[in-house]
Amino acid sequence: MASTRQLSDTTESIDSDLDSIEEEEEEEVGGEIEDEEEDGGGTSNLGPIISLKQHLELDKEDESLRRWKEQLLGLDKNLLLDMDGVAGGEMEPAVKVLTLGIEAEGRPHLKLSLPFASKSHAFTLKEGSSYRLCFTFVVSHNIVSGLTYVNTVWKNGLRVDHTRTMLGTFGPRAEPYTHFTDEETTPCGILARGSYSAKTKV
Repeated sequence: MASTRQLSDTTESIDSDLDSIEEEEEEEVGGEIEDEEEDGGGTSNLGPIISLKQHLELDKEDESLRRWKEQLLGLDKNLLLDMDGVAGGEMEPAVKVLTLGIEAEGRPHLKLSLPFASKSHAFTLKEGSSYRLCFTFVVSHNIVSGLTYVNTVWKNGLRVDHTRTMLGTFGPRAEPYTHFTDEETTPCGILARGSYSAKTKV
């Protein structure tokens, strides 16, 4: 989505289609995951979905694996839980992004709540400055394996950057997870100045 904002020579405007996160807030973990923008329609098979109880019962003889599962799920080994009840009767894991923040050099931290009232949200970053994104999310119902963060940036209709980062494996819990992206630097020079659009999904 192109921005109509006029910029000075010392700033870079990023018109970020951030509410696309809301549209992509569920990561499908058992079956096919498609990323047409990156791989031209390629898919990854993450295997069948199993319940939390089945996760705990698999490889019970492996002590280190059992402890890792308990740590991932936040379980006390002396506490008996109805795992089907914890999952709310659902096997399909759900990921919901709650907030997205921008930490940039020389400006206050910008924290955005989702969903947005409007389709886009514009903000300005000074060229050559360091910045990173911070987002919080919750996982429900089941373990999420291979959770991935994808960010694509366009300028004048052309894709100028694409970042794909594997975040890892997360267990369901009420407390949100927090993730910081790697620090990046905004482009410099007269050719880099202008309006950018971005689409981020998890």
